Amino acid sequence: MSLITMGIIASTLAGMATGVGALPAFFFKNVPDKLLNTMLGGAAGVMLAATSFSLIVPGIEYGNQTWPGYGVYIVVFGMLFGAGFLDRVDKWLPHEHFVLGHEGPSSSLKRIWLFIIAITIHNFPEGLAVGVGFGSGDIGAGTSLAIGIGLQNMPEGLAVAMPLIGLGYGRWRAIGIAALTGLVEPIGGFLGVAAVTVFNSILPFGLAFAAGAMLFVISDEIIPETHSKGKSRPATFGVMIGFVIMMALDNLLG
Repeated sequence: MSLITMGIIASTLAGMATGVGALPAFFFKNVPDKLLNTMLGGAAGVMLAATSFSLIVPGIEYGNQTWPGYGVYIVVFGMLFGAGFLDRVDKWLPHEHFVLGHEGPSSSLKRIWLFIIAITIHNFPEGLAVGVGFGSGDIGAGTSLAIGIGLQNMPEGLAVAMPLIGLGYGRWRAIGIAALTGLVEPIGGFLGVAAVTVFNSILPFGLAFAAGAMLFVISDEIIPETHSKGKSRPATFGVMIGFVIMMALDNLLG
């Protein structure tokens, strides 16, 4: 199986975890804010560890192999570029957060579509990270990234479905929309794995770009959401637990 095929399959499975995570919405009318924020904090911790150990560290190593002594500079530039790219997209595309409210330019689109755009912006760098991970040729690192992204997608799926039910959407429709928001990840996965496989010299930059984009999402969206209702301490412990789990996965599989 080619690296591109593995990257697409892995990012697809990671994206599908969003729908799996939304399934409890079929049985429960609501989830306590404390529990949901703790779970989202865990998702942030997983992403933070994946960024550190599966993207930044190998990015510096590959950078030094390609351009000896310049690996850290390539990663610094790539991370800043990735964060800047997400910042521009965040400002150019109108989108909606259930807690933080509207961002970007004004729009006549229905709120649900604005929310879907927000999730799409969020999920794309995750798929990109999985694709780039497999594009490096390190199957273990790519696998740990895919598992980690899948784990953090589950509470996000629930966070998507529950507010939709609160807005009057049917349970199956809410779960279906949550599942669909994960389908952007295979697109990011394909672009990431194809780019670094065809142009191997850009692998360090690709890893750093994905790292910067994911750090932007963690700091700008996930953590503020978890702290928005005064449940910051459980969310903080969630971050710690998620980070430790992903750190262990990376070392066991990477």
